[in-house]
Amino acid sequence: MGPPDPQRRFEEIYTAYYPDLLAYVRRRTDSPDDAADALAETFTTAWRRLADVPEGHAARLWLYGTARRVLANGHRAEGRRTELASRLRTELAVWADQAEETGHDPGGVREAFRRLSPDDRELLSLAGWEGLDSAEISTVLGCSRGAVRLRLHRARKRLARELDAAGLDLTRYGPRAVALAKGES
Repeated sequence: MGPPDPQRRFEEIYTAYYPDLLAYVRRRTDSPDDAADALAETFTTAWRRLADVPEGHAARLWLYGTARRVLANGHRAEGRRTELASRLRTELAVWADQAEETGHDPGGVREAFRRLSPDDRELLSLAGWEGLDSAEISTVLGCSRGAVRLRLHRARKRLARELDAAGLDLTRYGPRAVALAKGES
């Protein structure tokens, strides 16, 4: 008799203990999606560490322990996300108040920006706020540098047109903004 077939062993473990593990994670999560994620991560870990999964009924206990750790990691990550979101909301509120007080949005620059498509806003944000160059943006977006340069050029033209349509003095943003708004490039 040869060595045990790992796929067959995993399928046996999965089939035997899936219902028990599903019930375990569902009782400890708030949504079906969270339960599905925890269950998938538990069985992924079991597949990766199949040699560590004990034989027989002890496999069920090993899976419970793994699911418990997966759930704990998920709760910690959710706590960090909540804390980060709270911190960001506070910082954005302060930033918005400062912008309002100092007039950083004269005539509606932010509104012109918001009228752009989400893709244009993302491109312009990556270039302007994050300070990324075309090569870096291409990595973030998963496309070629040429595509980024073309999309960025078009997004800048659309922003310049929105600013012009809002009646803003584009000379304040430089001659390139004026040229882009007029369709020159």
